[in-house]
Amino acid sequence: MIWFLIGLAALVLLVVFLLKPGRPLPAQRRVFGGRSYAHRGLHAQDQSIPENSLAAFAAAADAGYGMELDVQLSQDGQVVVFHDDTLDRVTGREGRVDAYDWEDLQKMPLCGTEHRMPLFREVLDTVAGRTPLIVELKTGPRNRELCEKTLALLRQYQGDYCVESFDPTIVAWFRKNAPDILRGQLADDYAGYRGDGAGVLGAFALSRCLGNCIARPQFIAWGPGRKNRAVRFAEMFGVIKVYWTARPPVDMEALQREYDGVIFEFSAPAPRYR
Repeated sequence: MIWFLIGLAALVLLVVFLLKPGRPLPAQRRVFGGRSYAHRGLHAQDQSIPENSLAAFAAAADAGYGMELDVQLSQDGQVVVFHDDTLDRVTGREGRVDAYDWEDLQKMPLCGTEHRMPLFREVLDTVAGRTPLIVELKTGPRNRELCEKTLALLRQYQGDYCVESFDPTIVAWFRKNAPDILRGQLADDYAGYRGDGAGVLGAFALSRCLGNCIARPQFIAWGPGRKNRAVRFAEMFGVIKVYWTARPPVDMEALQREYDGVIFEFSAPAPRYR
């Protein structure tokens, strides 16, 4: 019996070690909690105002919304704001974003409009500290360079921001190098990770937030699949809970009751709900 109890205690300690997140400061919770965040800016469903465009970010800031955006590197090391690894869906061009220099990227129309892919510093200038930013760093072959350059731009910015990534090694980089910045772990269910090619073991580990042991995220951004017990256990330690991405006809009021922040598209929720 004693060995069973010792084994059980060891298992509990292991689970806590793997899943325990960091803890946000009360001031961070006040700034980022109770807010609606426009996903990739306040863009139009018909993409007349495209996602991740300066116009979308200006519209979100004018409406009082926080916003979520995505950063990655061009071939020549510029920090650009764009979601997909590849260009085809939004620009109609073939190839990866990081296969082109910034000079070439900014010539590519977004969704057939006059809008162009912005630099991260241009987005920061556009928002100008009016509302909080959730900055997602996309994982790729030059993660450290992306982290360093993104941090350098954020340190010059006069406004509220936090960082997040699906990649726990990126979140861990910020834990080590910028522990004062609120950091979050993006997560999805097992099926979502398998669909992204994570493999069986990778999908299991990432969907259970087992990377918390190195990243210690202070918020978990979950969605849209069914939340598993491991993530619910991690949330019990007091992280800020964020949902992505709420689209009609989702019950926004129900999400606002459960989550501290809701990332949304194609609707007009209240900018603040707590």
